[in-house]
Amino acid sequence: MPKLDKQTKEQIKGLAYKDLQDIVVSLASKEKKVYDYILINYLDKEYGEQELFEETKEDLEIIFRKRYKGFSEELQLANMLSACIKRINEFTNISKNKVLEADLLLYILQIPFSVEMFGTCFTRYDTKVAVILKRLITVVTKKLHDDYKVEYEGIINQYLQVLHKKSNHIDTIYNLPSSI
Repeated sequence: MPKLDKQTKEQIKGLAYKDLQDIVVSLASKEKKVYDYILINYLDKEYGEQELFEETKEDLEIIFRKRYKGFSEELQLANMLSACIKRINEFTNISKNKVLEADLLLYILQIPFSVEMFGTCFTRYDTKVAVILKRLITVVTKKLHDDYKVEYEGIINQYLQVLHKKSNHIDTIYNLPSSI
């Protein structure tokens, strides 16, 4: 993203109201990210964020059904999780709601913990799951109020136990706490 110098900022502030409207309409029609930002912050402050959250979950469902490269199921799932994280990052760049981010992270973690293919020789998969779980732990413990910790604590501790039991030989997992 370009850094605006003082002169450019002044020039933008000096633009006519009609020109600013044209710019915003043009950008919103070309860039989905701009449209989503305007929707959440200006057009639909009450329900826009929830609508974007539901749209992100639908996109994650599509990502779950796709086939990914990799000669083993573990590597394919690791690639799928990478695509999911990319989509969640797009959501969090627009919405700063950490509760919804935690819900999305928990939503994608259900897949690897439902199939439980940990402890194989494909450590990329185990590491990817551990990194996502570590991000969830960080969001819940450091960026949310303590009241939310109670809500997420049980499932996070359960996931931590599974990872420590099956893949504790990997440094990323070994360095995770045993519980939050």
